[in-house]
Amino acid sequence: MHVHVEKKGIRALGIAESFKKGQSKRSILAGIVMRSDMIVDGFIFGSAEIGGDDATDEIANMFQRLNRNDINVIILGGSVISMYNIIDIDSLGAKTNTPVISVTFEKSEGLEPHIRHHFPDSWEKKLLAYKKLGVRDAIKLHTNYTVYARPYGISLETSKRILDKFTIQGAIPEPIRLARLLARAKIASNTLKQSSLFD
Repeated sequence: MHVHVEKKGIRALGIAESFKKGQSKRSILAGIVMRSDMIVDGFIFGSAEIGGDDATDEIANMFQRLNRNDINVIILGGSVISMYNIIDIDSLGAKTNTPVISVTFEKSEGLEPHIRHHFPDSWEKKLLAYKKLGVRDAIKLHTNYTVYARPYGISLETSKRILDKFTIQGAIPEPIRLARLLARAKIASNTLKQSSLFD
């Protein structure tokens, strides 16, 4: 796979989530299509089961529902979402025929103990999926912030160039930042609809 990073108008699909811990059975996934000149020209919603195994298929489905052939890269706000719903980056890249960059923002000692604790009857399957992700590589962005990335289909150097293009300040690429805001707004909207204001 190749991404022409030097092109002004490359497009990324940023995917992020939101859910209310202890209250939600499913998380809200939001996808933002953004050009590297920071113009947003598409969005989509999906959902993933809290603690489930459907995130990979759901994101692939979101990609297909957008029905676009101009998305150059998928940027994920993490590959372990929705309380250990693990995204298979290789499978997602293969299903969409698109490079993938999974980005996280903090160092971690690993999730193996947490997976064993939260899934006493099914931890083996979860742990295999988690280990398949492999290690994260540190990338220092042009903003002088460090992120931790897992790429599929492109090199770490190309990943850095893409993330630099889409990061204005701080550590969070704009497609991820806006997708998070959109997912949170959707949660708030759903909560409002369920409130007594609409009884």
